[in-house]
Amino acid sequence: MSEETIDDIMDATYRALCEHGYAELTMQDIAAESTKSKGTLHYHFDGKRELLEAFLEHLIEQFEARTETVPGETPAERLHAFVDELLSSADDDSATAFRTAMLEIKAQSPYDEAYQERLAEFDRRLRDRIADFVADGVAAGEFHEDIDPEATGEFLVTVFHGAQTRAAAVDRSPERTKAYVHDYIDEALRADDGGNADVDVDEPTAASGQEGSR
Repeated sequence: MSEETIDDIMDATYRALCEHGYAELTMQDIAAESTKSKGTLHYHFDGKRELLEAFLEHLIEQFEARTETVPGETPAERLHAFVDELLSSADDDSATAFRTAMLEIKAQSPYDEAYQERLAEFDRRLRDRIADFVADGVAAGEFHEDIDPEATGEFLVTVFHGAQTRAAAVDRSPERTKAYVHDYIDEALRADDGGNADVDVDEPTAASGQEGSR
């Protein structure tokens, strides 16, 4: 399959998901949004399930390409920029519809191993990317030396998924969550004055890699 064909089918899948949602989506709906026929779609994919597996993989690749480089001269600045990308607020109707459709796909993942594997892979890549920023910050002396990069990555990925679920389920913009995460980076992670001087890293906090609350 050519790159042009892949892009066309994936773009059509995005538009069809926004229009119809996961449950009502059919191969004909995707074909209607594509320059390809339904027969062409079935030539490349056995059905909706297999096409959506490819779509999830496409989303992962797109996200990684878009965030391969993030602006910022320091690890903290790059982590802030990455958070902005993760929790960007797109309030147009198509973005809202797509968030809802993705929530429907996530709801299927406990019963569909392929969906679960792809969502888990995206989750892992997000966690590792954040952990790398944090580890770089610790090495540079920007973040407190006792911060656990892996645990912080797990925590922030959980926050991201929660914000996206709320945005889809109860139409709650992620903007306030994004502001809280920026404060968390500056107040709980940073080792400089005004950073996390008042955070006791021996207490159970998300930053220290132990379960607790702030």
